[in-house]
Amino acid sequence: MKFYRLLSIIFCLFVLCINGLEGSLPAFAEDPLPIVSPGEISEIPSDKGILRFGIHTSKIGNFDPDYAKGSEDNTYADMVFNSLLRYVPGDSSQMEPDLAIKMPEFEIRHGRQIWTIQLRKGILFHEGPYSKSYELTADDVIYSLEKAADPSRSAKFGSYSGMKFKRVDTHIIEITIENPMSPLFFLPLLANREGGFILSKHAIETGGYDNFIQHPVGTGPFKFKRYAAGEKLVLIANENYFRGKPLLNGVEVHFIPDNKKREATFNSGRVDVIYGVGDPGWIEQMEREPGAIGDVFGPGVTGLFHFNTAIKPMDDIRIRQAITLALDRKIFLEASSKRLVAPVFAPMSSQFLPGGLSNDKTKALGLSVGKNLEKARQLLVQAGYANGFSMDLVTSEKRLYRKTYQILKAQLEKIGIHVNLQVVAHSKMHKRIRQDANPIVLYFAFRPNADSYLRGFFHSDSIVTTGIKPRTNFSHYVKIDKLIDNAFTTIHPNQQINLWEQAQIRILYDAMVYPLFDINDCALRQDYVDYGHPLISSLAGYPQFNEKTCINK
Repeated sequence: MKFYRLLSIIFCLFVLCINGLEGSLPAFAEDPLPIVSPGEISEIPSDKGILRFGIHTSKIGNFDPDYAKGSEDNTYADMVFNSLLRYVPGDSSQMEPDLAIKMPEFEIRHGRQIWTIQLRKGILFHEGPYSKSYELTADDVIYSLEKAADPSRSAKFGSYSGMKFKRVDTHIIEITIENPMSPLFFLPLLANREGGFILSKHAIETGGYDNFIQHPVGTGPFKFKRYAAGEKLVLIANENYFRGKPLLNGVEVHFIPDNKKREATFNSGRVDVIYGVGDPGWIEQMEREPGAIGDVFGPGVTGLFHFNTAIKPMDDIRIRQAITLALDRKIFLEASSKRLVAPVFAPMSSQFLPGGLSNDKTKALGLSVGKNLEKARQLLVQAGYANGFSMDLVTSEKRLYRKTYQILKAQLEKIGIHVNLQVVAHSKMHKRIRQDANPIVLYFAFRPNADSYLRGFFHSDSIVTTGIKPRTNFSHYVKIDKLIDNAFTTIHPNQQINLWEQAQIRILYDAMVYPLFDINDCALRQDYVDYGHPLISSLAGYPQFNEKTCINK
């Protein structure tokens, strides 16, 4: 166990520098909550054990965790499902067993890497409309992992390429990998972040997939109760949770995308926790309210503008260079709280992952672009756009996206590039940018390692519309595949880092992105809310509510 704790700590550094006994199956549970009335903020007050959480979107993007995109999807999935492994709640620097009994180990057989995973016994799935509660077995785990690896049933399938899943016993599975993989790359695929969530095979097969995503079934501390887009998601306590019955009776996720309304709802005591706002001074202002506590937590995300070379005139490097010269990173930084942001000059920050280029190194290489409007206009003239041009961009309703795009629009106007900005729901923005709707794509992301980050955003396999494994290569970049692939296969860390740095130098040289900043998350809670754990970092993108979370009123 000491080895795996050490491995987990190493993994964290790699990331941040760079869930009994067998028993009878219960019958369908009694409904512990009254039916939600649309428009109400809460059907049961917090002093009755219901935690009310106000978030910054208008709906859940997808109830299938294999298609999770935004923080709202990860928030829901984190409470309803479990994984074989998990990042310790409130501290993503550590990883521990979840549905697995212990951290898995591997052996090499005939040149193939085989990981053996032992499952806990007595873990029960929630009851659903078409299924009773039943015990999780290897069949559910294999079903879930095969689904995650299936390009027709998962957006995460690329990470599971070349894996085979085998049932050894009712509670033992084996995962075989053709090409041996570092534990730093493999273990996160079993955790509660990418495609590692375990779904109920029986619920999907008996009720059908369409019904499953209307009423998802997992093993987590909270069970799905009701959902009304634009209103709320209601989850209730899983009394049979294997880590113990939750101290909360349930969680209500309220969709309040308007920041002022979310603030007012919090200040009036109608919600207990809200997603924070990154505006300068916002945390300090809100903390002046009696009983309000602001929490800042990592690991945060890195924001980049990706230039879509599939849309003219972004295929012309002079246009991309002109845009980078028109932008003032300081203005983007000033739009967010100083407690949250730090500038980055490379595609992958050195604070984010090993292999990222530090700001000092980027400057020393002459790749740190500063504002120069005169030169930007000259490049437009050379490219044949002396009078500028217009472009249509789609942005999310989320403040960070919307505000950043608005600053982009204002700065590009100064060199004659006119931006028509359309604000849509966050989930719709994700869909549109994956259809090549935007000539410039703003994306904030965290990835578990440098390979996942660079491969997902800059490998030709990941091009959004034409890639073999389409993911988030919005720029349609094709020139660093060999560097990424060679870094993945080498077992020497220093060589890996060198190759990742070379890849980023080429990205900057070709002006494929404009790096903006690293930004941490923040949340505001009433002082009677106890998360049940210290809040240092969370890969789920929210403070995390589980069986230990409570309301002390």
